[in-house]
Amino acid sequence: MLGAQFVDRTGTGVWGASSVLYFAFMARLHAGQIGVMLGIAGVAGIAGSPLAGRLAGRFSLRPLLAGCHLVRLGVLCLLPVSSAFAVLLPVVSVMCIGEGAAKMLEMLFATEVAGVRRSTFRALSRSAMNAGYALGAGLAAIGLAVGTADAYRALIGMNALSFGVAAFMVWRIREHSGAARPTRPARTTAVAARSPWRDGGYLLFVLFDTPMNLDDSILKVGLPLWLVSRTAAPHALVPAFLAINTVLVVALQMRVSAKAEGPHRATRILTLYGLTLLTSCAVMAAVVDAGPWAASAGLLAAATLITLAELVRSVSSWELAVSLAPREARAAYLGVAGMAQSVQRSAGPPLLTGVVLPLGPVGWLALGAAVTGLSLAQRRACERRLSTLPPHGPDEPSPLNRARSLEVHQ
Repeated sequence: MLGAQFVDRTGTGVWGASSVLYFAFMARLHAGQIGVMLGIAGVAGIAGSPLAGRLAGRFSLRPLLAGCHLVRLGVLCLLPVSSAFAVLLPVVSVMCIGEGAAKMLEMLFATEVAGVRRSTFRALSRSAMNAGYALGAGLAAIGLAVGTADAYRALIGMNALSFGVAAFMVWRIREHSGAARPTRPARTTAVAARSPWRDGGYLLFVLFDTPMNLDDSILKVGLPLWLVSRTAAPHALVPAFLAINTVLVVALQMRVSAKAEGPHRATRILTLYGLTLLTSCAVMAAVVDAGPWAASAGLLAAATLITLAELVRSVSSWELAVSLAPREARAAYLGVAGMAQSVQRSAGPPLLTGVVLPLGPVGWLALGAAVTGLSLAQRRACERRLSTLPPHGPDEPSPLNRARSLEVHQ
C-alpha cells in the first residue's frame, strides 16, 4: 500500500504543479475560467469521500481502490482530446471526485490493515506520500522548463501512468492482509444499524474538523499571498515554504505519530494544534512592517510552525475519525469524516483571500484565535464521546477479539 501511495502521489505531484499552467497555455483558458472550473471541481470532490464510504460497506476495498485509480486514469486521458471549457469542467470534476474517493479508501484500507497501530501506519503513509509529491513536483519543474506542447503531454502521461501502476500495485496486495471483504452479517449491520448522518456527536466532530484542516490552505494560499502583498520579503522565498513542509513531514511524522497513538492521546494534543497555529498567525501578523531579512526569517518560521501544526492535526484527525466511529459502520462514518478536507479545500482559499488577508494582521490574529477556540471545543466534544464508548472501544478490540479477527482474515 505504501508503494502504491508513493506512485499515486508522484503523479498527483506532477499534475498539481503543472495543471494551472496547462489550462492557461495549452487549453487557452483565461484566469476567470480556471478559477470557476477549479472551484466547481472542488465542490464536486466533496462527494467522493461519502460515496466511497457507502460503496466500501458493500464491496471489497481492494478492487474498489484499484477501480478508482483506473477511473482517474481514463478520465485524465480525455484532457488532451479537447480544450473546450465545457469538456474540461466535467473531466476535472470527476478527477476531484476520484481523488477524494481514493483517499478515503486508502484511509479505510490502512485502518483495516494496521488496526490499533494505525497512527504508525499513518506516519509512514504520509512520509511516502510527501516523498511522492516532492518527486512529482521536481518532474513537473523539468517539463515546465521545456514548456512545449509535447512536454505538457508528457506530464499528463506521467500522471496517467502513475494511476495505472498504482492500480496494479493495489490489485496485487494479498486479500488476507486485513483488507478482505467483510462478512455479509457485518455488512448488513453497517448498513441497517448505524448511519453517520443521524449521529449528531460524530457530525459535530466532522464539523469541528473542517476548520481544523485550514493549515493546508494557509500554507499553500495564505502564506504566499501574504508575502507578495504585505511584506518586504523576496518573492523567490515562496518555494521554500513547500520545501520546508515536505522535509519536516518526512523527517518528523513518525515521532509526532508516537505522541498521538490511541484516541485519548489524539484528543489531548488537539490543544497543541490550536496553539501552534495561533503562534504561526501571530508571527505572520508581526512581519508586516519588518525589513526584507526579518520578514523572510519570520515567514520561514511561520511555515515551520504551520507544518508542525499539520503534523499534529493529520495524526490526531485520522485517529479520532476512526476511534469515534462504531466499528460495524466504520466505512460509512469515515466517508463522512473525509468530507472535512474536501470542504476545507473549497472554502479555505475564499476565506483567506476574501476575509483574512483584507483585514491584515488583525485577520490573522482573529483566525488563529478562532482555530484555537475550536481546538478546545473539539477536545471537549471528543472526550465526552470517548467516555461513552465501551472499555475496548470500536477502535481497540480486546486481545481475544483481535486474535479472532486476524484468524478470520488469514
